[in-house]
Amino acid sequence: MIYADNAATTKMSDLALDTMFSIMKEGWGNPSSLYSHGQKAKEILEKAREDVAGLIGATPREIVFTSGGSEADNQAIRSAAEAGRAKGKMHIVSSAFEHHAVLHTLEALKKEGFKITLLDVHENGIVDPSEVMEAIRDDTCLVTIMYANNEIGTVQPIREIGAICRARKVLFHTDAVQAIGHIPVNVVDDNIDLLSASAHKFHGPKGTGFLYAKKGVKLTNLIEGGAQERGKRAGTENVPGIAAMAAALKESISSMPENAAHMAIMRDRLIRGLKQIPHSALNGDETKRLPGNVNFCFEGIEGESLLLLLDDKGICASSGSACTSGSLDPSHVLLAIGRVHDVAHGSLRLSIGEDVTEAEIDSIIRAVGEVVEYLRGFSPIWRDLMAGKKKFIL
Repeated sequence: MIYADNAATTKMSDLALDTMFSIMKEGWGNPSSLYSHGQKAKEILEKAREDVAGLIGATPREIVFTSGGSEADNQAIRSAAEAGRAKGKMHIVSSAFEHHAVLHTLEALKKEGFKITLLDVHENGIVDPSEVMEAIRDDTCLVTIMYANNEIGTVQPIREIGAICRARKVLFHTDAVQAIGHIPVNVVDDNIDLLSASAHKFHGPKGTGFLYAKKGVKLTNLIEGGAQERGKRAGTENVPGIAAMAAALKESISSMPENAAHMAIMRDRLIRGLKQIPHSALNGDETKRLPGNVNFCFEGIEGESLLLLLDDKGICASSGSACTSGSLDPSHVLLAIGRVHDVAHGSLRLSIGEDVTEAEIDSIIRAVGEVVEYLRGFSPIWRDLMAGKKKFIL
């Protein structure tokens, strides 16, 4: 089995697993308790906070542990919105291809009277910083742009966008779920005020993540009921999961240069191979993308059939975000970069891991080519294209 869906989730590393199991056995106390078992858990919790903070250039008090990226996105955006509402500023700038945790939160805020500007991302899947600058108004309270797209893997000019927001005194949030642990991220250098991350994207456990909130940024609670996380996120902390997340992040960042270099070579080999399939196209910029992400469209087929047949050949892949895998609608990300519905339906996301080999890449290329040819063999759309009844788009 070749696993090529790391953007959906990664396998927990041995270090993260060992850390988690060890603390389940030895550090199982409630960190809010005053007796020794509780204080031991508290020490583990705060050590993890220090580690996570240091790895992204933050201070420990700027880290709030959450259940994952979606919760962190929600809390960041709602916090900025409430701060803006208090000042009469109810305009938010984002992009059209954000994760649904961002877009659905913005849609809810729109119903509360907020004005939302969604910027185009153009064919290359990159937000133009000059368009961010133009979109910011006197009543803008937040700009939220993802660090790297979860479907097509394009990396955004976050540092430039952050600098624009800093100069205009507008809070800047980035959903860094796909970026953290895979490319360098530093909240100070990148001019970030709020950042969301999720452990299971960098070989940590599911159900654990964190929100970075720059000192001075007031957070609005999503969960009430206790004084945990300095009163900003009620609920007994998942100490084993948090410690495992910190261990996984430290491990990922320590080996990032060599892992990223290897994956980029394998990614480019995969891109070159898939480009040989007629009437196919890479989605997003070819170089300004995550080292492990490849996203293609193939004209004349349906992505769901492609995935099922690839699974039969021992390859795990996806057609887009795992959060919307049950939807029959084409990807909003692909529509945002200008792909028409018929083409967007035939999409494939391959997100490779650090241990992928040349032989596995070549197996993927061969399998995708065979499956695409097979599916086109009985596709009425493909027959119409070949007969000239419809024009090729790709």
